[in-house]
Amino acid sequence: MKYLCLVYSDEQALHNSPDSPHDDECQAYAASLMATGQMLAGEALHPVNSATTVRVRGGQLSITDGPFAETREQLAGFYLIEARDLNEALQIAGKIPPARVGSIEVRPVRQLAGVEPDV
Repeated sequence: MKYLCLVYSDEQALHNSPDSPHDDECQAYAASLMATGQMLAGEALHPVNSATTVRVRGGQLSITDGPFAETREQLAGFYLIEARDLNEALQIAGKIPPARVGSIEVRPVRQLAGVEPDV
């Protein structure tokens, strides 16, 4: 089953805490998951101030600079993984390096009806 592991952290703490992971540590963990076939995709994101939010209300497009909401933690990246079950997905998520300074939200991926998976 596919799970999306959303990496959340305070952007300041992500890079300035003594427990902060470095890119090479995150890349090494992703490579280890790819070697086992558990990593399907993953990326780090640019800072939240580079975000643009799009909404459509009453057929009208609205574009706003910045994130959807002000929060203490921001979405920093994601890992799309393959796991046997939620327990295995949680074990994988617990080893994602930014979990030391932020949080990892683990959610099962729901396949849309009529859409064939490519993995």
